[in-house]
Amino acid sequence: MQNHLTVSAYIKHEQKPGSYLAQLSAIWSSMVTCCCVFVTDDQNYSTKYFHLIDPDIDQDQKKNPERKKLKLKEVYLTKLLSTKVAVHSFVENLFRTIWGTPNLKTPPAIKYFFDFLDAQGESKRINDSDVLHIWKTNSLPLRFWVNILKNPQFVFDMEKTPPLDGCLSVIAQAFMDSFSLAEKQLGKHDPTNKLLYAKDISQYKQEVRAYYKQVRDQPPISSSEFKEFLHKESKKHENEFNESAALRELYKYMQLYFDEIKLKLDQNGAPVELKEQLQHVKSLFDSLKSCSWN
Repeated sequence: MQNHLTVSAYIKHEQKPGSYLAQLSAIWSSMVTCCCVFVTDDQNYSTKYFHLIDPDIDQDQKKNPERKKLKLKEVYLTKLLSTKVAVHSFVENLFRTIWGTPNLKTPPAIKYFFDFLDAQGESKRINDSDVLHIWKTNSLPLRFWVNILKNPQFVFDMEKTPPLDGCLSVIAQAFMDSFSLAEKQLGKHDPTNKLLYAKDISQYKQEVRAYYKQVRDQPPISSSEFKEFLHKESKKHENEFNESAALRELYKYMQLYFDEIKLKLDQNGAPVELKEQLQHVKSLFDSLKSCSWN
């Protein structure tokens, strides 16, 4: 190419070979395919790599007006679309696993919580189904799942590089748009990351609505059934957590905000027994400083 420019594509992998995490990282890393430009210019540049548009080129143009920006949008879009096709099945499987109901049975925790939100809507005389949709969306998909999608290092022992972070943000945005009630018409001037999944979002939105309906139509879970479920889950993981450390963290929180909590209880007319229990727990913590479950 002219001026000693060489366009090269690369995929950066930083993982332990052969592990399950390596396979997962390879899936995500396939989205990190980038176009880079290698520049050799002894007069104005040192040898270096940069993305399709050099971040320093705006400043360099002031010194060298004859040098124009490097625009390879067509190359960028082509590689972006090919990467999207390569990972599309994985992304779709991930989304449908999150909002799917295997054997038409929702996990008890989700069913119980969504029923609680529905009950709150009825008690507040909220008849707008969109409000309940927003409550559920803000509570689980946007608060929990988006955080995991954008930050896989919270769950897996892996490094999230800046290019991978950008790719995961595109997927997370598509996930959020799937739960959105807004109908926005996208045009050619909209960000490319939104245009990538524009044709898929409408289908995803239908699946999300069907998911919420399936959860609501299933038989309710009683409080005793839910307590039994929590007890079984606790038994599964009883040796995996440091309960004393968790109690110490709770004690720190209580010690820091005890006056505010007590004031709120007084303002809300809480039962005397509840306030006495709170004081008793604090006194117990103060005397022991650390404790464990009996």
